[in-house]
Amino acid sequence: MLDAERLAILTESAKYDVSCSSSCSKRANAKGGLGNASVGGICHSFTPDGRCISLLKMLMSNACLYDCEYCPNRRSADVRRAGVTPDEICELTINFYMRNYIEGLFLSSAVFDTPNRTMELLTETVIKLRKVYNFNGYIHLKGIPHADEALIMRAAKYVDRMSFNVELPSERSLKLLAPQKTKESLLLPMKQLSTAMTYDRENKVRRGRVIPAGQTTQMIIGASPESDGQILRLTEALYRKIGLKRVYYSSYVPVVRSAKLPDAGAGLLREHRLYQADWLIRFYGFDVEEICGAGENLSLDLDPKCGWAMRNMHLFPVEINSAPLEMLLRVPGIGAKGAYRIIEARKFGALDYDNLAKMRIILKRAKHFITCKGKFYGSDSTGAVKAALVLDGMKEHEQQLSMFSSPSVALSALTGEV
Repeated sequence: MLDAERLAILTESAKYDVSCSSSCSKRANAKGGLGNASVGGICHSFTPDGRCISLLKMLMSNACLYDCEYCPNRRSADVRRAGVTPDEICELTINFYMRNYIEGLFLSSAVFDTPNRTMELLTETVIKLRKVYNFNGYIHLKGIPHADEALIMRAAKYVDRMSFNVELPSERSLKLLAPQKTKESLLLPMKQLSTAMTYDRENKVRRGRVIPAGQTTQMIIGASPESDGQILRLTEALYRKIGLKRVYYSSYVPVVRSAKLPDAGAGLLREHRLYQADWLIRFYGFDVEEICGAGENLSLDLDPKCGWAMRNMHLFPVEINSAPLEMLLRVPGIGAKGAYRIIEARKFGALDYDNLAKMRIILKRAKHFITCKGKFYGSDSTGAVKAALVLDGMKEHEQQLSMFSSPSVALSALTGEV
């Protein structure tokens, strides 16, 4: 049976993977109570339809053979080590599920023997959950670099999602900070999974499909010197060539010390800007060249859409009642949902500023870039527009989210929508 001490070690070791977000709560269940938000690996993720689901997030082992400079679980780190068996993970998952603590499992592991042996035991775990314990909940499995393709493909038939973390944005940084990993060992399994998913889709395979929820990856930001432009170019390639569902960015935090690593972290604002730019690439039709130069970093004063708009003031203002969808998506203050609402609503009559306010368009930004029925209420001075946008951005970052935060602020924080 899995004891509390090992569980604490393995869930604590898993917290640095940002593929799902932590609840940050330590409220434990009491006798006669319902639910549990205490420590022990209960984290939260969000489904496409907006539901928040709870996941058990843990490692099979944190005793790693590799010595990646940035990793708290690296071989040379002085930390407590622990490991569990496939049966212990299965029993814990079912126990937590039956108590309604969780709705799924996020499972990863350090490479504790060989890549193949580690992947073999992870695969055994997910197969037992499905076949022996009849678990039909959500499973996200983090794959092991250098593992055999047959093992990876076998596991992919039993899990909903897999991820192979890119970790660092360039091969040069991988060689310096994670010499046991290579660019090929990370990208090859992604490509193999992408090919298998394409085959299933084209042949309309329904039962036994590989990773129906797709694959994701993670990059550590600020541990190496790559610019935001270089990071976003890699991101765009992963989306368009491999078909990843999501790229996650993890701002480097100096948890472990190394002469090869910076003394200070990258900061959450830089991470937030990357998520905003990522959103523009995925949902707003932007190319990375429009957002950030190859050797440049994103502005910390302006979000990426506002930055693009300020560089292209000759395209504005646009008339809200006639502008095409592609242009509405590029107006600061108009999100993707707002743009589609405008397209639908104007079929029934011309829109004015009051109509836009009811649609929750952020008019304090948008007014500088639009006209409604020919009326313009923004500023004619580029300097004044930039100052207003910078001030608005500062207020947004100063605002602390709560249960009573406005829906637009909460949505932006969760998704990166701009």
